[in-house]
Amino acid sequence: MSGTGGTSRAERVLAPIPFRRLLMVEARKLADTRSGKIMAAVLAALALAAVVGRGFVTDPKLQTLAFSAGMPIATLMPVLAILAVTGEWSHRTALTTFTLEPRRGRVLAAKYVPALAAPLAASLLAALVAVPATAAVAAVRGVPAVWEMNPLALLGWAGTNVLMVAMGLALATLLLNAPAAIVVYLVNPMLWSVVGRLGDTGETLAGWLDLNATVAPLVTGDMTGGGAARLAVSAAFWIVVPMAAGAVRVARKEVG
Repeated sequence: MSGTGGTSRAERVLAPIPFRRLLMVEARKLADTRSGKIMAAVLAALALAAVVGRGFVTDPKLQTLAFSAGMPIATLMPVLAILAVTGEWSHRTALTTFTLEPRRGRVLAAKYVPALAAPLAASLLAALVAVPATAAVAAVRGVPAVWEMNPLALLGWAGTNVLMVAMGLALATLLLNAPAAIVVYLVNPMLWSVVGRLGDTGETLAGWLDLNATVAPLVTGDMTGGGAARLAVSAAFWIVVPMAAGAVRVARKEVG
């Protein structure tokens, strides 16, 4: 009986942590830290300000106001994702995390899933907030509201927000340093703007590798075969390759 009980206890100790539990832990880390709370509050305030402010300088169009919230979402939510990935190393909790769950790939996957789901939820919330904002702006300005929305553009806009967060995750996984990843992410559009002015070669490189530019047809709902090819190449360059290289680095990196 004691031997059986001892074996049962050992099995319980050695049982792997369920992936659902890892997801719950990483989802809490995303929004339950001090930096996460501050970023979430700033994001909500900026998104609301963008919707209201845009409404008073343009016609009260639901799609325009909803997409206005995409600017702070696409800028700040990747930063929040970067902090979620690099926090293990900056706060020196990687040793504890990888001791409890030695399979580091599962930990990364648990970090990625809530971080990629967050921009979808934020996009939906922005669209919902834009509805009363459109009605309020139309009433204040005394003009009719425009409620039409392009479904393809709406999906593309939400997909763009997800891709921007994925880029932040990839940079964070590769660099494992929050300031470096944030700087690279925020400076990226300006860098490609300069490259695009360096003659035909620079323009071609920017046209194929600038993710901020290749996602534009998604937002307008005018994606073509050539645009899809450019988006695939830029996504591979900024998301797939650095994320894969970063995963290898995380798997091999010594923690102490």
